[in-house]
Amino acid sequence: MSPTLRLYNTLTRTKQDFAPIDASNVRMYVCGPTVYDYAHIGNARPVIVFDVLYRLLRHIYGAEHVTYARNLTDVDDKINARAARDYPGLPLNEAIAKVTQTTTAQFHRDIDALGTLRPTTEPRATEHIEEMKAIIERLIARGVAYVAEEHVLFHVPAVAHLVKAPKYGTLARRSLDEMLAGARVDVAPYKRDAMDFVLWKPSRDGTDPGWPSPAGIATPGRPGWHIECSAMSMAKLLTPFGGGLACDDPMKNVFDIHGGGIDLVFPHHENEIAQSCCAFGAAEGQPLMANIWMHNGFLQVEGEKMSKSLGNFVTINDLLETDVFGGQKWHGRVLRLAMLMTQYRQPIDWTVERLVEARSALFEWNELCFEAPEGDREIEEVIRPLFDDLNTPAAVAGLHVLAKAVRSENGPPKVVAASRLRKALTLLGLYHDGSSVELLRQDIRDRELDRKVESLIAARLDARRAKNFAESDRIRDELAAMGIALKDGKDPATGEPTTTWEVKR
Repeated sequence: MSPTLRLYNTLTRTKQDFAPIDASNVRMYVCGPTVYDYAHIGNARPVIVFDVLYRLLRHIYGAEHVTYARNLTDVDDKINARAARDYPGLPLNEAIAKVTQTTTAQFHRDIDALGTLRPTTEPRATEHIEEMKAIIERLIARGVAYVAEEHVLFHVPAVAHLVKAPKYGTLARRSLDEMLAGARVDVAPYKRDAMDFVLWKPSRDGTDPGWPSPAGIATPGRPGWHIECSAMSMAKLLTPFGGGLACDDPMKNVFDIHGGGIDLVFPHHENEIAQSCCAFGAAEGQPLMANIWMHNGFLQVEGEKMSKSLGNFVTINDLLETDVFGGQKWHGRVLRLAMLMTQYRQPIDWTVERLVEARSALFEWNELCFEAPEGDREIEEVIRPLFDDLNTPAAVAGLHVLAKAVRSENGPPKVVAASRLRKALTLLGLYHDGSSVELLRQDIRDRELDRKVESLIAARLDARRAKNFAESDRIRDELAAMGIALKDGKDPATGEPTTTWEVKR
């Protein structure tokens, strides 16, 4: 009997059984990146965490029954600034399009290297401006938003007077005074209350992109950050399934899972809840926008908060393509395993030692199951921990158990054990179908090194078969000089000589 999937809900501060609204249409929304520059390693954590959950949901309900939406924010002051800097001779909208096209492509290349699946849908903010404006008009009509000096603002105190609307601060579990004390709020004379936040703002000529404004505002404008996710989740996870602004049943305006980093709980996710529930309506006892809210913990680098001022700001691309961290390049799946060695809700310390440990384990596992058939056998050692709120450290321990089984078996049972290991690695996005040496070497793009190492290993095996020990020792010494340590053995089934290797750094 399959275990029950249990997930920690930030809203209730408890683990709870996951019961989808509709098992044939499981829906998850995760806040994605703002595409203005390279994504840093902290950005990779939610990408990997929710990719594991996506894979698990597909495993349980079937790939065709899971919709995963992860947005791209392509309206932002940082994008505008980079566009003006990089393409000063182009019209603003063209310059912005070039920036977002380039940075989105780079983001995809980087996270593809981490072994992540592409989400079902990847909405861009600029594709859903009309939906944002429609939600804003609804919020104004319901008395929880107002126009002031060509801005539209959400009036937080008004939520308390709206029938059946959720209390503002429910997700963060803070009072208004506590949230105000801990927030970076924009001070503006046109605000009715310090906690009010922007839904729409006017665009500056020649500096900002702009669209026709809602609420009769003559000046072109652009959306605030929070309204974007309410509109995109509505467009991808509510409207196609009978919900959205045209639906009068608030119970249809809820999806299954909303995820993101812990830093988004307040104000971003709190504001999403306020906007969506006030615009679409809320029923008595209804969950807030999503049944389960999930948040991954913070990441620090070598024991310190990552920041450019400390000189420890590291991008995914830095780790994949340069030697700035630990003096070498790292394979994407090594980065992925290093991330999964800590449970997603816990803080993670990103260290060279962690990456070395992940690299060693992943190399061994890949060697043990490389080219083994994946098969359809159960992998409870890994599945059961994942059902317990994505307990990936326990799942990684399960991989060690599966690997031990491969090492201890002989004959046909060895193939069965190897196929189970491969299936488990594939489920976690860790199986690497290329040369094992890629997982270990400094220059993971250097195919010449691949060929050289593999050629020397093959030549040494030939020398061992011919009992040419002098040549075998010479090749061993040459490989040692390259930093590659060998371990010789024999195939228990055929008696043929075998060699495994690892890179010693």
